[in-house]
Amino acid sequence: MKKSGKKKLFIFIGVVIVIGIFVVVNLSKKGGGGIKVQTDKVTKGSITASVSGSAKIQPEIQVKISAKVSGQIMKLGVEEGDVVKQGQFLVQLDPEFYRAAVEQSKSNLDYAKAGFDKSFNEHERSKKLFDDDLISNAELEIAKSTYEQAKAQVEQSEAALNQAQDNLNKTTIYSPMEGIVSQLNKKAGEMAMGSQFTLDVIMVVADLTKMLAETEIDENDVVSVSLNDTSEITVDAFPDSIFKGLVKEIANTGMTRGQGTQEEVTNFLVKVSMVEKPERLRPGMSATVDILTETREEALKIPIQCVTVRTPLKPEEDGSKEGEEAQSPDEEEKSKPDKEEKPVRVVFVVRDGIAHQVEVKTGISSDTEWEILEGLEEEDEVVSGSYRILSKQLKDGNEVKVDNSLKKYGRDEE
Repeated sequence: MKKSGKKKLFIFIGVVIVIGIFVVVNLSKKGGGGIKVQTDKVTKGSITASVSGSAKIQPEIQVKISAKVSGQIMKLGVEEGDVVKQGQFLVQLDPEFYRAAVEQSKSNLDYAKAGFDKSFNEHERSKKLFDDDLISNAELEIAKSTYEQAKAQVEQSEAALNQAQDNLNKTTIYSPMEGIVSQLNKKAGEMAMGSQFTLDVIMVVADLTKMLAETEIDENDVVSVSLNDTSEITVDAFPDSIFKGLVKEIANTGMTRGQGTQEEVTNFLVKVSMVEKPERLRPGMSATVDILTETREEALKIPIQCVTVRTPLKPEEDGSKEGEEAQSPDEEEKSKPDKEEKPVRVVFVVRDGIAHQVEVKTGISSDTEWEILEGLEEEDEVVSGSYRILSKQLKDGNEVKVDNSLKKYGRDEE
């Protein structure tokens, strides 16, 4: 019994010791070092704001070649990828129908001219007879009218011949510019439909020496984009390269998608001319465009994750009432806000191991940094992580412990 009692006593003492160790460790974590945070310094330097969008690579100049008259394609003078010069032969349509129309128009013109010659002679003879009082004025007017009708018929026949000849000429298509056949949609033997209202594109000739990236920018961002803004273009096919560009064109009218739905968006087409381009760049390639809209030199800046949103501190919370006389109930009632204050942008500044909530006024932002206009000074130490602690847990006046050991690995304290 004695041995059993001693054994129970030792077990009890061991359990107490283990519990005591856990309590001491937890107390040391909570009270000894405060909330573990990561920090960054407020620095001064250059910051650039940008607007981004997905893009498609397109030639700056391209012409869609289509027939102006209908006909069967008898011959193609080029293949896709061929380099062509201005005036070079491209397409031959079947000319037989239009050649026959020219011959018929010539025949009609000859007939009209014969009628004109006859009416002209009759009119001249009628004028002499009228001068000799051998015919009446009415007969002279009839001869004159016949002559003028014959003259108009000749002019109409000449116009018809010109139209027929023009249609015949349009059966042969030449390149309007120097470039490359970037797209070929038809083959010999197929029909080409000529129309003034719709295009039946036979091929596309493009100048691939001048390329641009076409992107759609959201209506809230397009107001910050200006002509000739410097841009950085990343083409998916060349992921390790960044190409320079300049904003060439900004659409005046937006394109709305999903109108009347919750997904409704309005974007504006922006064309960015590529100052630099790889040799193997092709139309239709996917890209991303970063338009650099504004740059500030010697600006105060902090990492973008340092800025969070909180309700403004009340006067008693920021210590502004210390040393002041107590207000009367009427004064306190007047000092209360009419409604709940809106959240503001703040950062937490670390001073002597204590986190202080500071309201800031921000300027432009890049992908990684905010410009600070008011509220901070250079070399201030501000909390930058972790996200969970900064966004939810950290309060004004909390004791903190700075631990930046995980930053070199790009990790946050969980």
